[in-house]
Amino acid sequence: MYRETAAFLFLCIGLSFPVAAQEAEESREQKLQHEITVTAERLPVDVKHIASSVTIITRTQLERSQKATVLEALNEITPLNVVLNGPTGGASSIFIRGANSEHTLVMIDGIKANDPMTPGRSFDLTHLMVQNIEQIEILRGPQSTLFGSDALGGVINIITRRGEGKPRFHFAGRGGSYETFNGGIQVDGSTEKIHYNAGAGYLSSSGFSASGSRYKGNTEPDGYTNLTLFGRFGARISRKIDVDMSIRHIDGRAEIDTQGGDYGDDPNSTQDYKGSFVHTQLRSLLWKNRWEQILHFDYTDSDRSYDNPEDIDHLGSSDNSIYKSGRWEMGWRHNLFLHESNVLSAGFEHHREYGESEYHSLSPWGQSDSQFPRRTASNTGVYLMDRITVNKNFFGSAGLRYDHHSRTGAAMTFRAAPCYFIQTTGTKVKATYGTGIKAPSLYQLYAPETSWGPVGNKQLKPEESSGWDAGIDQFFWNDRIIVGMTYFSNRFQNLIDFDFTRGYINISEASTSGYEFILSAQPAHHISLHAAYTLTDAKNTETNELLLRRPRDKFNIQTSFPLLGRGTISLSLLHVGARDDMEYVGYTSQRIRLDPYTLLNAAVGLDLSSGIRLSLKFENILNTEYEVVKGYGTPGFSIYAGFRLLL
Repeated sequence: MYRETAAFLFLCIGLSFPVAAQEAEESREQKLQHEITVTAERLPVDVKHIASSVTIITRTQLERSQKATVLEALNEITPLNVVLNGPTGGASSIFIRGANSEHTLVMIDGIKANDPMTPGRSFDLTHLMVQNIEQIEILRGPQSTLFGSDALGGVINIITRRGEGKPRFHFAGRGGSYETFNGGIQVDGSTEKIHYNAGAGYLSSSGFSASGSRYKGNTEPDGYTNLTLFGRFGARISRKIDVDMSIRHIDGRAEIDTQGGDYGDDPNSTQDYKGSFVHTQLRSLLWKNRWEQILHFDYTDSDRSYDNPEDIDHLGSSDNSIYKSGRWEMGWRHNLFLHESNVLSAGFEHHREYGESEYHSLSPWGQSDSQFPRRTASNTGVYLMDRITVNKNFFGSAGLRYDHHSRTGAAMTFRAAPCYFIQTTGTKVKATYGTGIKAPSLYQLYAPETSWGPVGNKQLKPEESSGWDAGIDQFFWNDRIIVGMTYFSNRFQNLIDFDFTRGYINISEASTSGYEFILSAQPAHHISLHAAYTLTDAKNTETNELLLRRPRDKFNIQTSFPLLGRGTISLSLLHVGARDDMEYVGYTSQRIRLDPYTLLNAAVGLDLSSGIRLSLKFENILNTEYEVVKGYGTPGFSIYAGFRLLL
């Protein structure tokens, strides 16, 4: 199988070279397309003109690499480390520049999606498919000045697609290893006054044992299904006023195991997830378009339930639980375009979150019940940011924010991000400094005590962070090649951790630092090369121990080139270095070191005729055996084939 796969890839590469050479000759003056970010400063800004460290994954990149989920796409971004417990649908975590997973703010069309009823108010991206996603922006470093709580380590903003042009119907389907099927239907378009995009996506897989089939007693695969409905609609009410709305509903079901490692299989343990996300926005322009106002209202609702009835391997034991939460936010933002070189932004935001849960278990030692009655918390924030441009050489922004949380009180954050561009040499020098906060979660504040002792703590303080980075980007060959290096350093204080005798307390401190290197090149039309390396040192400054599941080294190289003038080939090589984890045996645990691993992936797309595209994807071509989490399974060599029809 591997010999045939390698031969096929080399054949495709050979067929693409003549076309690539011809297109290189025709496109000598073509530059790399400068990407636009709306996350870095909550304004559309050319990435070339900002100091912030931001990575953008475009729709084209998602289609060429044939990713099915957002988590898969993020896995190849080197400043991030993605952790997934087992197959698709398992619990996931994301560490940006070594920060804790709950220190990442996840947004969908500006909706702050973090779940109030997870212990640290994090968001599990495992259920988010890529259908109708236009681009994903990953902003690194403390970002609370513009986004408030949760953005201690960075922001992941997922932006969905607006309909454009004549009505179009999209049909897509793909199947392959582990009895996987992924498909969807979508319609989009626009007129002079409205735009629309609506559809549905479906994903199912029989999976593999979450507990790892290489361990003893694990033979039962853990499957997953996901049905996602989505839509984005907008209308121009008048020449100066427009409205926009996006909705997303996710219904997922995952089979899970009791634990990782030997005899961790559980044949009937499941998790059901339902999540709804709604964003509405009214935008107006006044003073000859110099004053932009944006009034928005966002709502999220989450329902997670776990059911693990008694079975032949777990006689006399069962448990079930349910976690319900919601959040609504209203905001009013003003952008004043004082001059072509100066934009002043100010905003007001107020949100309220709520959550409740119940847990029931039965064991040979008796029955246990735990109730978490509905609790609420709210926050009001105001912020101010100024962006200036001087002689098309200096680009800078600075801002500050005041927040008042209903439980923890007042907090101030600020951020400054200047950069200077030397036109004669094509050199950009950049630096940022900022602070961040994270209010305690509802669970950390109010969780009821157990027979072991207290859990929630109403006296908790917000977690805090401060961080800076500095770097240089060099543009060559009429901007076709970009080379960059950035150094970063972050400190985290008042981190909330659990103590068995005192419950949740502010006890920990941590620091992260490292380097990011990038190389992006587009030597010819439809030919691209991207390489990135990130070195991260992350440690607990109280104990001087390395933070778990953060690799020191992560490297990725991606390339894409034409195939026969009618398609594309994309190759990706990902290397993840060694990192610490915990191994649990019975009631004991010990720190261990996970081995590094390297994955080779490939994707081929071929256009048969207008509107019809065939696809073929190979994952883990080298059939590498590896672990992301100690004791949990990972996929071997996999192959998927599919089609896309555009009418």
